[in-house]
Amino acid sequence: MSDRSTIFALSSGRPPAAIAVVRVSGPRAGVALEKLIGRLPEPRQAALARVRDPANGEPIDEALALWFPGPRSETGEDVAELQLHGGHAVVAAVLEALGAMPGCRLAEPGEFTRRAFEAGQLDLTEVEGLGDLIAAETSAQRRQAFRQLKGLIGDRAGAWRERLIEALALVEARIDFSDEADVPEDLIGPALHAAQQLRDEIAAKLGDGRRGERLREGLVVAIAGPPNAGKSTLFNRLAKRDAAIVSPYAGTTRDVIEVHLDLDGYPVTLLDTAGIRDSNEPIEQEGMRRARERAAAADIVLWVVDASEGVEIRMKPDLGREASEIWLVVNKCDLVEKSLPYTRKDEPGFSCSISAETGQGIDALEAALAQYARSFFAAAESSVVTRARHRGAFEETLAVLDLALAEGKGAGREELIAEELRAAATILGRLTGRVDVEDILDVIFRDFCIGK
Repeated sequence: MSDRSTIFALSSGRPPAAIAVVRVSGPRAGVALEKLIGRLPEPRQAALARVRDPANGEPIDEALALWFPGPRSETGEDVAELQLHGGHAVVAAVLEALGAMPGCRLAEPGEFTRRAFEAGQLDLTEVEGLGDLIAAETSAQRRQAFRQLKGLIGDRAGAWRERLIEALALVEARIDFSDEADVPEDLIGPALHAAQQLRDEIAAKLGDGRRGERLREGLVVAIAGPPNAGKSTLFNRLAKRDAAIVSPYAGTTRDVIEVHLDLDGYPVTLLDTAGIRDSNEPIEQEGMRRARERAAAADIVLWVVDASEGVEIRMKPDLGREASEIWLVVNKCDLVEKSLPYTRKDEPGFSCSISAETGQGIDALEAALAQYARSFFAAAESSVVTRARHRGAFEETLAVLDLALAEGKGAGREELIAEELRAAATILGRLTGRVDVEDILDVIFRDFCIGK
């Protein structure tokens, strides 16, 4: 029997719950299941069984037991699963019984998935897709993560790597068999043509405006403006809860507050920032500095003003940025019969009148934000690049291919071309985790939960 430890963990939500799923994976998974229920069920068939404590034979629960002999299992090892009643005492008793068995220990975060990767059941991009699927908060994030889990990135990178290897084979044939009569003289030309086509394809996928990465993080909307304009009230109205303190006193909001929203299936991070005005108070100055900093990085700034004040709006100087999207939101329209005129010193953009207190105009503002998010993320639906790691690997591949193509312009450079093509293939291999990735595995798996 293998010396590798057998791992176990609760793989469902925390108790109490209707059902609790405990998984066991490793060389002693079958032994552990037999000790708990007295037998091994038929492979991949659920069986009703009484779970007993092996130490004293005391019944713990009646559960469904499943048995998945390796390698036809999620981890590639023998896997057992118990679907128990989800009470604290039941789960604790089963985990305690498993922990008392020789060779069994509690799984570390992501260890089940890591074993699946090591067994070749998943490549590294699919592992990342699984992590994103677990973390997905909106339907758009879920769709992107599911496509990645099913090989959107890994399959594409694998196909590109195969084409690189075919081009490399042509170059190496020219190097190794140049004296053979039946080997064509011009093998470098077709190899460089293939490399050029591949280079153009990768460059096209990188030119997506980072939409895939942004979909994972969400659209950032900052609420900014002068003090007492109703920013925090609007923030609470959009968040649909009292997330920020509201008071009639200027300077109440000192730090940036954020909430995550689901707007029509798209992720949005909403920021409430400190009021921007002239002030000598050090803490308020720091709050305004942070407000400007976060607004400068936002995709949309909702510049909120009071409907009772007809003043000129100079938003770009106030925010210290060249803004691509600044929306004028005239608040407290319920307090005046007619909003006073506003003029803007920048290009006109979206504007609306609302009452954050009564909710008037909020539906129209939410609809506009949802439409913007829908348009912003439209390209992300087919994006291949969803993480900075992917982009870095493709950019590195692109740079190496450029070197190979540059070497191809000179004579007698076959060895250098081959070396660059080999390096590009290695980079794509690292992307999927098939080549030399030990240094990044811990980083990827540390964000997984225990039991997955």
